Amino acid sequence: MHWGRLSILLAIASAILAFATPPALAAAGQDRPASIAPSCHAATGLDVSFEEMARPLGPGAGGPLDQSSSWRCDNQFWRADYPASWILFDAASWEGQSPPRFFFSRIAQFNAITFATVDADGSIRTARFAQSKARAFAAGPVFQLPLPRVTSETQALMVRVERAHIVPLLTEARLTQESDAADWSELEVAFLAFVVGMLVLPLIIDITFYAVLRERYVIFHAIIVTAMIGFVLFAGGLISLIVALPVGLLAVAAPLCWTTGCGFTALFLAEFLEKKRQSLLMQQLTRAAGIWTLFVPAFFALQLEATQSFDIHAYYVTVVPVVAFITFATFRATWRGSVLARYIAIGWTAITLASVERMMRGIGLYIGPSNLDQLLYLAAGVHVVMMSLAIAQRFVAIRSQRDVALREARVLETLSERDPLTGLMNRRVMEERFAALRQQGFDTFAVIDLDHFKQINDRFGHQVGDQALIACANAIRGDEERDLLAVRLGGEEFVMLLRGPDAYDRAEALRQSIPMRIAHEVEGLNQPVTASMGLIELPRSSHHILSFAELYSRADQLLYNAKSLGRNRTCFERLTVFKKAPPKRGQTKTAA
Repeated sequence: MHWGRLSILLAIASAILAFATPPALAAAGQDRPASIAPSCHAATGLDVSFEEMARPLGPGAGGPLDQSSSWRCDNQFWRADYPASWILFDAASWEGQSPPRFFFSRIAQFNAITFATVDADGSIRTARFAQSKARAFAAGPVFQLPLPRVTSETQALMVRVERAHIVPLLTEARLTQESDAADWSELEVAFLAFVVGMLVLPLIIDITFYAVLRERYVIFHAIIVTAMIGFVLFAGGLISLIVALPVGLLAVAAPLCWTTGCGFTALFLAEFLEKKRQSLLMQQLTRAAGIWTLFVPAFFALQLEATQSFDIHAYYVTVVPVVAFITFATFRATWRGSVLARYIAIGWTAITLASVERMMRGIGLYIGPSNLDQLLYLAAGVHVVMMSLAIAQRFVAIRSQRDVALREARVLETLSERDPLTGLMNRRVMEERFAALRQQGFDTFAVIDLDHFKQINDRFGHQVGDQALIACANAIRGDEERDLLAVRLGGEEFVMLLRGPDAYDRAEALRQSIPMRIAHEVEGLNQPVTASMGLIELPRSSHHILSFAELYSRADQLLYNAKSLGRNRTCFERLTVFKKAPPKRGQTKTAA
């Protein structure tokens, strides 16, 4: 895998998705009017009425707050663990502008939202909307509701959120004059498309890798990528471009995608990291952490009504130890020399820091702008891409190991097929391939044996004898021509298979070249070394007349005849196919 090429492909895919953002989406944040932020906030039980909350506003509604009221007009101590959360918008916030007509805030679970306009004469008009009436739109992770009529007499707008589950639902609440207007610019929304583009290509790569590797960690990574794509789509609101989904489903889908990604990250690590770089106990604990995440934090991510007062805190409390453990496991493997863990550590560090920031805003430890979520979406993309690079690194390592193994296998196969001294094909392979070679037209069978070879070993030593055998093999190779195959049967005995015209003449020429070749290549040998040969020409009209063993037996008998007649010669026999049994077995001649 070429990393530069992978980076280019990622950039191209991301850019296509980013710049293919529909005009309607791009216009969502373009030339939008300024939104109106809350002035005060409070948290009470459901039994507190609008009249009670309006009373501290002072005579004429809109006057100074009573110091004993439950309203807070600072940006601290936002609470989402009470049955009722209150938000106050002062009419002074939109003075000189058209009255606001819409309310929008971060997508989250709640039961209902009630709006109440407080006029100068103290009259209150209310409008209540269940969560099912909220409309999500793709200008960030936001939903929208219409406001009751706001007039020039309206001094304040109170908003009561029943069973809010997260603080950002309150802190990021805004009023606006126009539908589909939110705080996110077209660049920020298009950035989500860019991140999705970063995530799509690793998913395609996972599918490709799994076709080759068939490893569980590739499936786990594909699930992580899918979960992160879902998180960006649901939490970022980009899914609303594709399909209109209920706010409640969007609110639950995003954290569920997150816990799924986190849980399978732990399972991925347990399967993926080198076994030598993590102990068996650490591997089991990492796997247990993943299973825990898929069940316990995922349960609190459902944001059920029964758990409203504590589920977000419980979600973070149960997921933080897992994040800390994965961080520990990753850096421990890195410290123990895992190259793969280094890639994961980079991506995991980015997503951990972004998650901590998001968690602090989620439980109200501090208040920040909603566009800080972009850090988390980008970190999710970095996390997935770095894991993909780690898998690619593993793929390259496995392929390298496979190539080495294949080379070693080929070497072993060659050694099993070849005589280790001369490099010629051995008898076993010749016998296995003999029928096929006959089909290919090899019809001349010759057995060659060096004359008086035992005397050479006894007089000059086995080392000189081995050199003589190598020189003989070099002589009968015939320069590896296609119409000749040379085989060492063992000891000083060789076989040649030939095809084509003049096979006998070519075989005889090779036999006669042996003494000269040995004299030229073997030092310390002061006597000529000759060779004898028994040769049989087979009839070309039949491919299955005799087996290798039968041919060898007949050629060996011819070789014995050549030895008996004084050596350094060839005894030759041409077999003929007869329709009737011939009176003689063949025609024989001798060449010295």
